[in-house]
Amino acid sequence: MKPTQAIQPISERFPALEKQEIVLTFCAPTAKVVQVAGTFNGWRPEANPLMHNGSGEWAARLMLKSGEYEYRFVVDGVWTDDPQATRRANNPHGGLNSVLKVGLDDTTDLL
Repeated sequence: MKPTQAIQPISERFPALEKQEIVLTFCAPTAKVVQVAGTFNGWRPEANPLMHNGSGEWAARLMLKSGEYEYRFVVDGVWTDDPQATRRANNPHGGLNSVLKVGLDDTTDLL
């Protein structure tokens, strides 16, 4: 019989599959509340409010695994496109969702 080799956890073999920080920004100088909803939070805007930096820019820091996510901003209760998004996908409401692709962390050495 061959000796049994312990199976290495996938997070040790492929650390880039672990969550990494992604920053989403939105410019809305007159907004009172800016949130983001998407496939990463069950489409719940209240789960990820953006923080206002005082100069009209809003930002949210998300911890996401590599993959593709659809999302939309919610500005003062109005679902809004991300003007910075380079990819979009049709949504079931006749509009478009922005698509965020989180790649493997470039700082991770996989080999």
